[in-house]
Amino acid sequence: MTVIACLFVLVGCGPHMYDEVPALHDVKSAEIAGSWVCTDGTEVTLRSDGRAVVSLLDGQEFDFDDRWRLSGTGEWELTDKRAGWNDGQHVRLTLTSRTASTMRTPDPTRRLYPASDQGPAPETYTWTFELQRDDENQLLLYFFFGDPDSRNAYVLEREPA
Repeated sequence: MTVIACLFVLVGCGPHMYDEVPALHDVKSAEIAGSWVCTDGTEVTLRSDGRAVVSLLDGQEFDFDDRWRLSGTGEWELTDKRAGWNDGQHVRLTLTSRTASTMRTPDPTRRLYPASDQGPAPETYTWTFELQRDDENQLLLYFFFGDPDSRNAYVLEREPA
């Protein structure tokens, strides 16, 4: 029995695997519209008319490990349909026209899972962003990257004014 318990510790998922993902229900589209930024030049502009411009946005969940980054245009919507990791609202962003793609240099300290295909970056792609508020009640958009059980979050913040 001790051996089995040790194996679960060695091969089990992260300690926060079953933590609840915060859910918001009060977000308005006007709060989403605008420019959002993340590391390494990522910028996502969500226009009030539902159009979007994406620059250097990585894939979510296991697609992140393929290391591609996409740029282009598409559409977004704020939805309360069950789409992500919680029962709250989400932003669905669909890249419909890829204008460029590049490869991210892997972080040498992060364990990468084997890429599923290592083929070219997709021509179209859909992200599902979770929503949460920080300690100052500012909205954040995020998705999990790598193994979603690890709860590594790719967080976009409102572009500073």
